[in-house]
Amino acid sequence: MIKHVGKNGDRKVAVVFKQVPDEEHMALVIYPDLLPGEWDSAIMKAIESPEGQAADDLGDVLHRNLLPNGNAILESLHREGMIKKVQTSQIIMTPKPGSTIRLDELNTILNEMKQGEDAVKRLSDLDQNAGMVDPRAQQVQEAAQGAQNVLDDSKLAQEFEQQAARMKTEAESLMAESDRLLKEAAELKGEPAPKKPAKRGRKPKSETKTQTAKTTSS
Repeated sequence: MIKHVGKNGDRKVAVVFKQVPDEEHMALVIYPDLLPGEWDSAIMKAIESPEGQAADDLGDVLHRNLLPNGNAILESLHREGMIKKVQTSQIIMTPKPGSTIRLDELNTILNEMKQGEDAVKRLSDLDQNAGMVDPRAQQVQEAAQGAQNVLDDSKLAQEFEQQAARMKTEAESLMAESDRLLKEAAELKGEPAPKKPAKRGRKPKSETKTQTAKTTSS
């Protein structure tokens, strides 16, 4: 059983978020056949991972996983316009051969399950015909892993900021390690330690005064 994978017509889709805020009839999906090969491989790896299969929404996992170039998957998909909005009624989830459910039906049951015991009883009533379980009930039970998360601009912006902060910290750590290695290399060769490059910004006051004096004298 593979979660988050379905079809829109004859095309395979991966459902990033099952519902859009204030547009519950719409979902956010990606079409693997439109992605570069290395992107598709990285996304499928995230989907098939234990973390991906445990997630209620695929988007929660994609923003924590990286493409081969080191960029966050969700951020890259959003930036390149690869995330598409599609009506939930047009998406058929295919958890396994012979078992299908429309995404709008799945969302309805999941939402009802959060509201009370009536939805739980509805799932139990699907168990009929001498112990045969309705495929819809199986899919709902497998898909209902946690609270429903939805994509909005503020959430995505927060995720981008967190990713940027992590990348900045890693970059600073690498620069510090680079400076240390260069210093040790210079000591081994008996050479002066290399000077750190000047930070970008305003010129030092001494340099500014020198240039001013030259201009005045000329």
